[in-house]
Amino acid sequence: MRAVLALDQGSHASRAVVFDAAGCECATAEVAVATVRRGDDEVEHDAEELLASMHAAASRALRAAAAADPGLELAATGLATQRSTFLCCERGTLRPLTPAISWQDRRNASWLESLRAQEPRVRALTGLPLSAHYGASKIRWCLDHVPAVRAAAAQGTLQVLPLAAWLVGRLTGHPVVDPANAARTLLWDSAALAWSAELCTLFGIEADWLPPCGPTRGAYGHVDIEGVSIPLRACTGDQSAVPYAAGRPDPFTAYVNLGTGAFIQRPLAQRPLAPEPLLGSILCVDEHGPLYSLEGSVNGAGAAVAWFAGAAGVPEATLWPRFEALPGSIEPPLFLNGVGGLGSPWWRAQFPSRFVGEGDADARFAAVVESIAFLIAENLERMVGPRESLRRIVLTGGLSRSDGLCRRVATLLGARVERGLPEATARGTAALAAPDLARGWSHDGVRAFAPGEDARLIARRSRWREAMRAALDRTVL
Repeated sequence: MRAVLALDQGSHASRAVVFDAAGCECATAEVAVATVRRGDDEVEHDAEELLASMHAAASRALRAAAAADPGLELAATGLATQRSTFLCCERGTLRPLTPAISWQDRRNASWLESLRAQEPRVRALTGLPLSAHYGASKIRWCLDHVPAVRAAAAQGTLQVLPLAAWLVGRLTGHPVVDPANAARTLLWDSAALAWSAELCTLFGIEADWLPPCGPTRGAYGHVDIEGVSIPLRACTGDQSAVPYAAGRPDPFTAYVNLGTGAFIQRPLAQRPLAPEPLLGSILCVDEHGPLYSLEGSVNGAGAAVAWFAGAAGVPEATLWPRFEALPGSIEPPLFLNGVGGLGSPWWRAQFPSRFVGEGDADARFAAVVESIAFLIAENLERMVGPRESLRRIVLTGGLSRSDGLCRRVATLLGARVERGLPEATARGTAALAAPDLARGWSHDGVRAFAPGEDARLIARRSRWREAMRAALDRTVL
């Protein structure tokens, strides 16, 4: 049996999934990883633990797949990682000099404010705002505060690597970064598809410290797992893989991956020149050239559900069935969702969450879920021009299991919603790594939701937008 192995290194765990020639999961394994938090802004992982967890997950998945089919033949493997996570290491040996500093980390936000006047130029080159979540300010912090990093820089032995490049280096012997992860450093010119000398100078970072940048799909080397040498054929970011889960991304489809946050993407053949208040991102660079995207984010998706369940003292597993069965005549209150801060299109790091109106626990939970749908709609409406329309919206991730959420998104946007296949990041990574194999994959099991008529929902959204505008006017940037 021919198969492909997807490796997905995430914030909470490393996962490995084996897909067969029909796109079915043959085996899957997950190994949890620890996260170290110091206050609100410092978030780290042990890089060696991330690597070990990936090896362990891959070994378990391969053993399980081989036990089920001794004739297992792996065509390729692909790797997806957390974008914006990086570490400093020693050139050659790749020995870590710092922890893996998470994409969630904002430790150098105050320093970054000194460059605020440069934000228009940074946006023009990268498509991204000047944010401490991205790699450049974290690299600067290490240079300013970690003696081992300063010493390596002085001795010419420093290498600064996105997590993806470090994992590729440790797995194959050659650290190379893909475009999706390179772009999240704020040091990569998304038009030139190369490191920017201008941005490196702005942040005081030497281009020689950075790894070579290769295509998303290519010959990265070989990974040895369970005594088997597997060609590594793709490397990308976790969210960048999602649109590939059901074939070649479609510019008239929006892809929404609903996890702790919601990541919203619309593929574009051309680089978006003025993406704000959204993000101009890159999905892939291969033999067909670059494929870009407009990207938005909702911080309070699964995080908002977990926040409400904790505050109400009610298990999530109890809340969801009651939400699905809620009568249409119930009028929930409004929820101004600032859990984790406001992402696009408003970008407020601090925004107090609150309910507007009264209701019991079930009605308030419905308000939280509707706020997620409202925020998704705010982003998607900014992703289409006045003469454009979306053919469909694909929802993936844990929250997409909710029929009620899918129906609300379809109704708000007036577009067909499809609940995508599970394991979107892993499936997309596998498809990137083995496109010939993935062409034969079945996509059965996708459920569609047609737009409905719900005047109450539309009216609630209108009131929610007015309440959000008023709250934003009172919130200091």
